[in-house]
Amino acid sequence: MIVVTGATGNIGRPLTQALTEAGHEVTAVSRHTTAVPNGARHVAADLAEPAGLRPALDGAKALFLLLSGDLHATGASPADIIGEAAAVGVRRVVLLSTLGVVTRPFGSTRIAMRELEDTLRESGLDWAILRPGGFASNALWWAESVRTQQVVAAPFGDIGVPIIDPADIAAVAAACLLDDRHTGAAYELTGPAVITPRGQAEAIATALGSPVRFHELTRDEAEAAMAQSMPAELANDTLDILGSPSPAELRVSPDVERVLGRAPRPFADWAARNVDAFR
Repeated sequence: MIVVTGATGNIGRPLTQALTEAGHEVTAVSRHTTAVPNGARHVAADLAEPAGLRPALDGAKALFLLLSGDLHATGASPADIIGEAAAVGVRRVVLLSTLGVVTRPFGSTRIAMRELEDTLRESGLDWAILRPGGFASNALWWAESVRTQQVVAAPFGDIGVPIIDPADIAAVAAACLLDDRHTGAAYELTGPAVITPRGQAEAIATALGSPVRFHELTRDEAEAAMAQSMPAELANDTLDILGSPSPAELRVSPDVERVLGRAPRPFADWAARNVDAFR
């Protein structure tokens, strides 16, 4: 049995679906009771209380660990989740980390994630670490404004990074959960090309078949909006990358193709598959 945390999100849902369709027994964990892909068992649990995960982890051989936003905050103890997994006999953990532990290792959220990576390495479990850059699904922040005003509002309109389709992250995660060849690997996951927010707006407009206007936010405006759904510190770190990406953050990684045997999907593909969110 494989446990998937964050199972109702942009990575966890396609990962759960891929595993169940391949015939694997899956326990889908999320904070609230909700529908999950057919064939999966759902357990409601809060990762901020690791002991509460034991019913979900009982009998599991592998765990996909995705931290919710509050577990990135100062004072959180996500390492306890790895301890609980080891205590009940889980043998493999695939951790969703972030590219920032490599490109910006001294930010406080990146230091905490690096410490969690180290905890996993030292746990005695089989492990793999996934380090994605920006997510294509972050464009869903614009869904309401596109539906109601035909506008994308974002900072740094002409500065891009090679954002990745969450479905590609899920596909890499599935490979790491199921194939021993990925044990001990740390993969950097990006999309196939750099794309700017203005370019994303154009791709959404193409998918819709109707115009979408781009409105550039100031950094302060963007930070205030992001802080409503994530720790302010994490929002600030994210804006640092979006506003001034380093050469390492602009690099297109070969790791998706190395694992999956195909190139990562472009943003336009994600926009076409998710166009109904913007109608």
